[in-house]
Amino acid sequence: MIRAFLGLDLPEPIRRALSVPQFLLPLPRRVDPGLMHLSLVFLGEVTDHGLEAAHESFAAFRTVAFPLTLQGLGLFGGDRPRAAYAAVAPSAPLTHLQAKAERAARAAGLHPEHRRFVPHVTLGRFSPPPFAQAASLERAIAETPFTAGPWQVTDMVLWQSHLGPKGPRYDELARYPFEAAPRTATDP
Repeated sequence: MIRAFLGLDLPEPIRRALSVPQFLLPLPRRVDPGLMHLSLVFLGEVTDHGLEAAHESFAAFRTVAFPLTLQGLGLFGGDRPRAAYAAVAPSAPLTHLQAKAERAARAAGLHPEHRRFVPHVTLGRFSPPPFAQAASLERAIAETPFTAGPWQVTDMVLWQSHLGPKGPRYDELARYPFEAAPRTATDP
């Protein structure tokens, strides 16, 4: 069985921009910037056969490159926060791509985790902190403006996830390039 997910890789300038709020926020535990990504579909534990079927479906996508911007910070976990993230500005192409990827995974016979899609990049994961620390973190999130991008999303990646005592490690299994965005009359 292989633990896998499909997502978007981030360009280095975006990773560097994300390191700023990571540094400024009182996060109990930070995500290694080299591991930052935007998940589209978490496939879970899959067989080689299931992964190959999903790979064939993803490789058949005809997706046009699109711009994406990170905008704002947030916390997952409500009163007991467990993760801090950078939010993604609304993007119809991203929403469409995620829905298409989830349908393709299901059509390949997989049972991806089904949650409402909240596009984000995780900055830190942690056990819910004590009340005072959680309040400090919430205040810092609210008071820290953040925007990064836009950048052109030109592909998506299938990763294998290895969980370990020092945190996860991701190995790229396949990269699926998008078609170039059509040029407009204002392009040079």
